[in-house]
Amino acid sequence: MNMKKILTWAGVAFLLYFLFAAPAQASNVVNGILESLRGAAEAVITFMQNLFVQ
Repeated sequence: MNMKKILTWAGVAFLLYFLFAAPAQASNVVNGILESLRGAAEAVITFMQNLFVQ
């Protein structure tokens, strides 16, 4: 097995453990990531609007 496969499976195992061991914190992490992505998308939209509207 190569190192990439081992690290991938280790990451998946850690995520599953985190999900089952601390579901409230896991949901907070996911919500934080989604909120960051939403903020980034809104910033890009605002930039494009300001770029093309003026």
